[in-house]
Amino acid sequence: MLSEKTVAPFKAGLRGTLVQPSDAGYDAARKVYNGMIDKRPALIAYCVDVADVIAAVGFARDNSLLLAVRGGGHNGGGLGVCDDGLVIDLSRMRGIRVDPAARTVRVEPGCTGGEMDHATHAFGMATPGGTVSTTGVAGLTLGGGIGHLTRPYGLAIDNLLEVDLVLADGRFVTANAKDHADLFWAVRGGGGNFGVVTSFEFRLHPVKMVNAGPTFWPIEQTPEVMKAYQEFILAAPEDVSGFFAFLTVPPVPLFPSELHGKKMCTVIWCSTAAPDKAEKATKAMRSVGKPALDHVGPMPFPVLQSLFDPLLPSGLQWYWRADFVKEFNKEAIAAHLAQASKAPAGLSQVHIYPINGVAHRAGRKDTAFSYRDANFALVIVGVDPDPANGATITKWCKDYFDAVHPFSSGGAYVNFMMEEGQERVKASFRDNYDRLATVKKKYDPHNLFRVNQNIRPAA
Repeated sequence: MLSEKTVAPFKAGLRGTLVQPSDAGYDAARKVYNGMIDKRPALIAYCVDVADVIAAVGFARDNSLLLAVRGGGHNGGGLGVCDDGLVIDLSRMRGIRVDPAARTVRVEPGCTGGEMDHATHAFGMATPGGTVSTTGVAGLTLGGGIGHLTRPYGLAIDNLLEVDLVLADGRFVTANAKDHADLFWAVRGGGGNFGVVTSFEFRLHPVKMVNAGPTFWPIEQTPEVMKAYQEFILAAPEDVSGFFAFLTVPPVPLFPSELHGKKMCTVIWCSTAAPDKAEKATKAMRSVGKPALDHVGPMPFPVLQSLFDPLLPSGLQWYWRADFVKEFNKEAIAAHLAQASKAPAGLSQVHIYPINGVAHRAGRKDTAFSYRDANFALVIVGVDPDPANGATITKWCKDYFDAVHPFSSGGAYVNFMMEEGQERVKASFRDNYDRLATVKKKYDPHNLFRVNQNIRPAA
């Protein structure tokens, strides 16, 4: 237990706020996006600048405290919070600066994807992020960064130019292709293992309007539609994208009432091509079988990014499983149909993100993100607002994963994982793991930053 005498100087030295269990706002402060996570840290430090981060890292190190780092708080496994330790909360560090001449944006680690999109959209530009605007930029990027713009512009890390970090020993460094190049390699996919990133600089691309929206098919048409989708997306122009999904149509005005509650397979489209080119490129795929709904057209990119935000507020129960996949053969498609048909009523869903196109131009050893030879990132999520249904969505998710994992490449996108053990972490980095462990030993030899998909320091 920390004494007040120990805590008081740390608290007084912060420009930000220190929250303790006795404070009125403690229960709200310890919550994260996933309502299934219920952890009780000893201290939560809301940092407002780099000096606060340096102080917080030093306090955790000097007092041998377990340390968690929280940006947007979206991490599926709740790895932005811990029991009995210190949480560094970066949500008040939300500065964004767009340089339209250089086509870059510098973003602080408390920013969400929606906030970054808002800033860059004013200049008719964007950088690859995720598919939900409330996702934090920091966590998404450090794990790789898969989203709507992956096919035309690569992963988020493929557009990362440099980062500023606070290291475990308190040093502040800038890592890029020239300075601390080994560290820059590691943070591009290696997660939060190497320090607290206090700013990211990204390359921007000309993206303002996209041709986007969903095409829905009754789930019974999955064998025909999923086979056609795979063939289509592996050969499609890079400026045409769309992820495949299984879901239950929610009862909201966004969708026709006759579809509410029905299980569907769908493609959520996003094309950066001109509308006529996008329409021509996707028309055949959108005409496969007998679509129940086809609602695709031009929209501002931030509208697409936030389209499903109202359905996914903070505090829902989430349970995740994930895989990388090269291809879906007939048996794999049958397994997906069988398991998706058993999805609990509500928001539980499956997404299959294409990660080919420009994302394939980098080699598997060029960044810490190893699965450059995979074509898809699969995520299965049990989602429900009621804690009483936690066991149900967890069992469905695990059963689904067990049924389809034999058809996978063996590892998973670290941003889509729960706490699944060290062997699963190693499988997700494959032959990059040993190099990551060497970088970890250099910059965090005592594994201060271990509340994550942990890479242990090399012996």
